[in-house]
Amino acid sequence: MLVLPAELTHAQAPTCLNMLLKAARAESEPQVLVDATALTRFDSSALAVLLECRRECLQDGKRFAVRGLAPRLRELAGLYGISALLPDPALPEDTAVSVKEAVLPFKRFITAQGKVVDSILGPEMRSTGEVL
Repeated sequence: MLVLPAELTHAQAPTCLNMLLKAARAESEPQVLVDATALTRFDSSALAVLLECRRECLQDGKRFAVRGLAPRLRELAGLYGISALLPDPALPEDTAVSVKEAVLPFKRFITAQGKVVDSILGPEMRSTGEVL
């Protein structure tokens, strides 16, 4: 496991990147896990370092994940549209959500015989959430 320092700004980025890349190449596991829990002071350079490290890991055929990324940095990654590139194994992956939508016309329902049917639903339909 690779560990990020407490501070990772533009000034520390080149040194930190070199350190991470050396450690990532030495990793024998199929996944390189970066521990970012110690990271407290950072700027967008931290994301650049993580993305470069990820790119190198993927070129070496290894998976890449970041554990304990600060909420503000994860928010910044989301703003840049790259949060999916820095997965956290502790967070659940986004799952698909389906929503059932009732389609009710404003007019009353009409049967095949042309008879108007009242669209007000009974209590059994309300209890199952079928009513908007």
